[in-house]
Amino acid sequence: MQSTAAAQHAPLKAALQDDITLRHLDIAESVARSFAAAGPEAADIRQVAYLGLVKAVQRFDPARGIAFASFAVPTISGEIKRYLRDSCWVVRPPREVQDLRTEIARTAPAMAQRLGREATARELGLELGRPEHKVLEAQAAATSLRPVSLDAPSEGHPWADTLASGFGGVERSDDMLSLRGAVNDLGDGEKELLYRRYFMEQTQQGIGDELGMSQMQVSRALARILVKLQKRLLGAPATAERQAVRSGTA
Repeated sequence: MQSTAAAQHAPLKAALQDDITLRHLDIAESVARSFAAAGPEAADIRQVAYLGLVKAVQRFDPARGIAFASFAVPTISGEIKRYLRDSCWVVRPPREVQDLRTEIARTAPAMAQRLGREATARELGLELGRPEHKVLEAQAAATSLRPVSLDAPSEGHPWADTLASGFGGVERSDDMLSLRGAVNDLGDGEKELLYRRYFMEQTQQGIGDELGMSQMQVSRALARILVKLQKRLLGAPATAERQAVRSGTA
């Protein structure tokens, strides 16, 4: 008898669940926006949010005395987090980076509204209590979601075409030796600035914070170093090391 009654009420139950789902689509869309307001993954995340809403409707028990919205939001968020963790990353970064990227996606819109502009990585780090370089790492991890294809157009040409080099091996090695000699002439402090800025890709402000310098001091120091390298590269004669490579005796 119970199974017969359940079968009779199944269409009514399904209709009620559909009605509740349609009336609460805005909750799913709001949660989805907190993870990705824009970008190529936003549409996919919105679809996952709708799926989470359907699951919340199916699992919701009004007898517990909890408002539906209070139950639905964590259910939808959990569904999106599982999607991002298990299905979305093409190149999966560490869990810490994934979680920080989610925090940034939630915090950045509110900060932009408060500041009247996009928050810098340093400002986001202060807001979240995380180092600036960690914020930059998490922001850069966005490309691991959907890496740009080498066939994607860039200024009218595929990215792959920009990877080809017009230099021959000997010519390139000659340039590298010249650059190595110029860098070796720099002081230890100058080498560290170059390494932090162009190899670690730290911001000038980030370098200054770690080395006890102002952003302006870092900027001027880097400018002096680049001018020094330029003069060295344009005016230096061929060294014995470069001649040795050309003759094959090195």
